[in-house]
Amino acid sequence: MERQSRAGQLRKFRKHFCRQVIAAQADQPLRVLAYSLVPSPRARPDEDWGTLQAEADQLGYAIAARLHDVAVPVTTTYFPASSASQGVYTPPWDRPGWCEAERQLREGLADGVLVLDRHNISSDDDEYHAVIKHLGEHCRAFLHLVIPEEPVAPT
Repeated sequence: MERQSRAGQLRKFRKHFCRQVIAAQADQPLRVLAYSLVPSPRARPDEDWGTLQAEADQLGYAIAARLHDVAVPVTTTYFPASSASQGVYTPPWDRPGWCEAERQLREGLADGVLVLDRHNISSDDDEYHAVIKHLGEHCRAFLHLVIPEEPVAPT
């Protein structure tokens, strides 16, 4: 139950900044950065781009740029139900594509970031919250997810 309420809190927090940006833009179309985190250097974000473009089209957003990063394994051993198995993942602030997204947002080249799901940003609740807060408060931008936050299944 606690995880469900945490997912709801994160969704509400994220949507708060989205409403602020939309209100500030009035009648202008929102510009977003399409961002993808691919699992390996050989993986291509093309499928993600198609999904993100369809979402942007549906919402009337204009994609200002497409950025992606490659996830870096945090461990080479997989242990089911352990924290070590949670991912092939690098914190967003250590990823070149995410840093470029933040730069473009700070410079006013886009109003938000469009991603498939929160795990493209972070699977860690506190880290994900910090990213939303940073985008909203320091970049005056929002994060839009194609797949909204869902509670993590218990392990």
